[in-house]
Amino acid sequence: MEKFKVTFYPDNLTIETEKDKTILSAAITAGVYINSACGGDGVCGRCKVVVKSGKVITQPNGALTLEEKRRHVYLSCLTTIHGDTEIEVPSESRLEFVNLTPQELELRLKGLYTDAEEIEHVAPGLTEKIFIHSPLATKHLLNLPKPSINDNTSDLERLYREVRKIQNIPVMQTGLANIRQLSELLRDSDWIVTVTLGKRNDTVEIVLVESGDTTKTNLGLCFDIGTTTISGQLVDLNTKKVLGTKATYNKQASFGSDVITRIIYAREEDGLLKLHNSVTDTMNQMIKELIQEHNIDLNDVTCILCAGNTTMTHLLLNVDPTYIRREPYIPTANFIPTIRAAEASISINPRGLLSCVPGVSSYVGGDTTAGVLSSGLYKENDLSLLIDIGTNGEIALGNKEFIIAAAASAGPAFEGSGVSCGMRASRGAIQKVNIDPKSFEIKYLTIAETKPRGICGSGYIDIIASMLKTGIIDKNGKIKIDDHRRVRKSESGKEFVIAFKEESDSTTDIVISEADIENLKRTKAAIYSASALLVRHMSLDFSSVKKIFIAGGFGTSLEIDSAIAIGLLPDLERSRFIFIGNSSLAGAREILLSYEATKLADKLARKITYLELSVDPAYMDEYMAALFFPHTDLKKFPSLRL
Repeated sequence: MEKFKVTFYPDNLTIETEKDKTILSAAITAGVYINSACGGDGVCGRCKVVVKSGKVITQPNGALTLEEKRRHVYLSCLTTIHGDTEIEVPSESRLEFVNLTPQELELRLKGLYTDAEEIEHVAPGLTEKIFIHSPLATKHLLNLPKPSINDNTSDLERLYREVRKIQNIPVMQTGLANIRQLSELLRDSDWIVTVTLGKRNDTVEIVLVESGDTTKTNLGLCFDIGTTTISGQLVDLNTKKVLGTKATYNKQASFGSDVITRIIYAREEDGLLKLHNSVTDTMNQMIKELIQEHNIDLNDVTCILCAGNTTMTHLLLNVDPTYIRREPYIPTANFIPTIRAAEASISINPRGLLSCVPGVSSYVGGDTTAGVLSSGLYKENDLSLLIDIGTNGEIALGNKEFIIAAAASAGPAFEGSGVSCGMRASRGAIQKVNIDPKSFEIKYLTIAETKPRGICGSGYIDIIASMLKTGIIDKNGKIKIDDHRRVRKSESGKEFVIAFKEESDSTTDIVISEADIENLKRTKAAIYSASALLVRHMSLDFSSVKKIFIAGGFGTSLEIDSAIAIGLLPDLERSRFIFIGNSSLAGAREILLSYEATKLADKLARKITYLELSVDPAYMDEYMAALFFPHTDLKKFPSLRL
């Protein structure tokens, strides 16, 4: 097979690839991750690259303008390589695997922190349960009595006996590797050793036996494995202190922006393995950086706790997710036994443990369980609603008596995908917007207050709310004005310029188009209608809901008035809304640090009742009614009526 050299800029990476391979495929091989929201089907138009030199062949498509074609812009998923080629990947097409700044992390991850973690910012109005400190892995110093004629118990039983003096453990086990080295280790250490005990399902395992006293250093990791973003924290298991937090894109986004696309891709040859490797590569890189930055020995990381939706958990563990999307929508497993992290290709201590928060169903996973736990919804006297606004919109309704949950096929629009100038909530993202009602001129605020590069979810909500308020768009989302410097026609209708390229850090104007507005309208309709149906399913209405917990990537920068104005959230007293940031990560951390929280998560996952919206005819009625700004029934939004 003929091969050619392909060089990607600005990475300056060169690889060899076979003839007829797509640019997108070559980029993935090179470790250059191009934004391909549709998974390479050629429909999202996000994977644009510039071919600087070389021979390529592309398929006809309508995603490129004539100007782009003149500049040798191609869709990487539809373009094959037929010679040595040099390719420029522009910033707006890139998935940037970079760490967020402290300000960005604060915006994305704050909320539900305990005092022990010394985090200054706490989401208002929350009452926390402080769980008993009993982490997934604990270290204990043992001074074993030396064997004698009168005490001739075997080395292993001697070890077990001393451990039971610390804890009343009915069932205990250890691995063959520990047993093989036990006799020499005990004698070389003069019978003074440190044992690491791991809670492995209903058994306590002696994970490690180390010479001397190593109890001062015992570290764990917790992760929220989102469809678009992965967030992780390095935690001192002895003190409960968070040592470091990182967030980055999930590399799986190269294979599709939503779980359905990835489930389909998993059926391709080596598809499941590629998806698995993508998420583990992302996590391992984050772990490596956390370890290096804090000058820590990787062997001191003894356990990891992960929360994610059901599909993400399956892909993390390299488990076939096929039947999640086929009626009757059955996952392989909701309750995953604690395993060795190495079995999932996660790089911590080779004998370290990995545990996953249990899920509820195919589309309500461990991230929802963790969110219910960390929000405290499960112990509320009054009716409460948890809305996690992400690529998959999960909603839970209930109190201490019951919990019912559903998943809305929201799509990634509020995560910055599927919209022309969308991006994640990272440096340079426009997050707040104000439009002058007379001149239609714009003031905006970006994350980190840098030049704008695109628009994140909270920015889009603000923009649509302002365009509605100023009369730029009608309630169907169509742009009503023509004679203005910010309004122009495009191949897909009108578009409105938010930031001209001269004032931005983008190669093109940053715009919102009528197609974008339509996409965002469908997304908000999916989330609102799922929430409304859950409430209606219990023969109630939104007025019965006393607290609404808002979770998700942009929960801390979302303007409630704007979200209500576009019909994303119900029109209730603003005091009922409580921002809690990344509730999945917060719950994962609590479970990592407490066996009490672990058992509660198991109980909650069994308690939550799942409502499958796709087979409920009432859902489509709710959804169609919500395809309007804010809604077809303005009685539901009394504060917006004139």
